[in-house]
Amino acid sequence: MVNRLPAPAKLAEALKAVGYRNLVLDPQCHAARLVVPYMRLDLGAIAKGYAVDAALKVLRAHGVTRALVSGGGDMVAGDPPPGKKGWRIEVAPLDVTNAPPARFVSLANAGLATSGDLFQHLEIDGKRYSHIVDPHTGIGLTDHSLVTVIAPDGITADGLSTAISVLGPEAGARLVEKTRGAAVHMVRIPRARIEVTESNRFRKFYAQP
Repeated sequence: MVNRLPAPAKLAEALKAVGYRNLVLDPQCHAARLVVPYMRLDLGAIAKGYAVDAALKVLRAHGVTRALVSGGGDMVAGDPPPGKKGWRIEVAPLDVTNAPPARFVSLANAGLATSGDLFQHLEIDGKRYSHIVDPHTGIGLTDHSLVTVIAPDGITADGLSTAISVLGPEAGARLVEKTRGAAVHMVRIPRARIEVTESNRFRKFYAQP
């Protein structure tokens, strides 16, 4: 099968179903209504974060407070291991074959999520497209990037990491600054040159060697 972009007409039609304004919530009935025909919900940007939060909640209910729950690129930490300040977690590198020395963060009672196209992407006519779709264009992101977010819980970290992937470093940094307890580390290769952006809050999580 040959990879190819959708036809412009099909893409324009699909974009009509994009946007939170097309989702109507009814808090009294605990219901949601999709107002555009053929619209679908994709919870990929928050589902794993929600799941690890729920798992940690169950563990705590059974008296297990020292725990680290991992769901692939998303995880949430409870209380730290005995004698430690936090769980030691590696910050995922953008290039696993030619990576610089590993960096680690120390995490306790917080969530961490990583989003990017390291393992999920395709090439069309020599151009790389991420599995993360820009809702403004309907096309996968083309900036090779990896975003790691630390937040008070898994679902917040998960949602932010995907949103920042779409927003880019400047708008993403502004979003993080407005989110209580959130921190971001972003690596991009927009023009064949590595760019690293991270918030001051993120640096505070780095673990000692």
